[in-house]
Amino acid sequence: MELGAGVSITETLFLYQVNDSRVMNQPVRVRFAPSPTGYLHVGGLRTALYNYLFAKHHGGKFVLRIEDTDQARRVEGAVENLIATLDWAGIRFDEGPGRDGGYGPYVQSQRLDVYRHHADELIKKGLAYRCFCTPERLEEVRQRQNAAKLSTSYDRHCRNLTADEVERRLSAGERNVIRMKVPLDGELTFEDIVRGTVTIAYGVLDDQVIIKSDGFPTYHLAVVVDDHLMAISH
Repeated sequence: MELGAGVSITETLFLYQVNDSRVMNQPVRVRFAPSPTGYLHVGGLRTALYNYLFAKHHGGKFVLRIEDTDQARRVEGAVENLIATLDWAGIRFDEGPGRDGGYGPYVQSQRLDVYRHHADELIKKGLAYRCFCTPERLEEVRQRQNAAKLSTSYDRHCRNLTADEVERRLSAGERNVIRMKVPLDGELTFEDIVRGTVTIAYGVLDDQVIIKSDGFPTYHLAVVVDDHLMAISH
C-alpha cells in the first residue's frame, strides 16, 4: 500500500482503521519493491514503514522484492545498502532475499523464465503482440505527433502482423519487443482501497512494452505477475 507524500502517519493509521472492514478474506501480504538504482532514501524508507505497519496491524507478511529489470541503471551495492538500512530502522522483512517464504526468488532478474512464459501466454491468447519497430521509427512517430500537437504514443504499427510475418522476422533475427494489446474501445473499472471506484477509458492507454528487446520485462508485466504469484493482497 503506497500512499502519496501528502499523507501523514496519523492519516495513514486512520485509513488502516476505517478500512479494516475492507481487508480481503485472505492473509494480508504487502510488498516493498524498490529498484536498486541508488541507495535507499527517506522517501523509500517511509514507504517501507507504511507497508510494514499495515502488515503488522493485520497480522500479515511484509515482503521485500528487488525489482532490478532496469540493468543499465543498476548501482553496485544498492541492494546491500537497502537491506542494511531497513535493519538499521528496525523494519524486518518476513520474506525476501535470504528469507524464503515459499514464493521466491524475490529478485526479478532471477525470474526471467516466469515472465517469458506469461508473455508467451498473452500472445497466444491475442492479448499481446511482437513489435519490430526500430528506435528510429519510434522517434519519427513521436516527432510527427508532437508537430501535430497530439499526445505521444505508439501508433500500433505492428499490432496486426500475421503469424507468418512475425515468424519470418523472428527467423531473420530482427530485434523486437512484446507489447500489451490494449482494447481499442470501452473502459476499465476497479476498486482502490484509498480512492474507491476508479474508471479509466481504454482509449487513453498505450500499447505498453511488457518485454524489452533484451528479454527483460518492464514494470507493467513483472509487477502483475509477481504480485499474483506471490499472493500479494494489497
